[in-house]
Amino acid sequence: MYTNEMKRAFRSIEAPKNFRVTLSDHDHFITVRASEKDFFSLNSEDKRIAVEYMIRVKKALEMNGAIVMLVREGGEDPNA
Repeated sequence: MYTNEMKRAFRSIEAPKNFRVTLSDHDHFITVRASEKDFFSLNSEDKRIAVEYMIRVKKALEMNGAIVMLVREGGEDPNA
């Protein structure tokens, strides 16, 4: 499912500082996974930037034919 075009599209999007996602290739879709711990360690502005980044990644993959699921891994908000 994860094609060379998708790979190029994903790599063309610059990740925010101190935030990354991992991609998992499944038979019929791709999972874009973010670490909740990394996300909650960001300040408010950087959180907004991280969310925008994930949306750009999702759109770039979809434009190249993927079905994309955004997920987070981790527990609850440690600041709650």
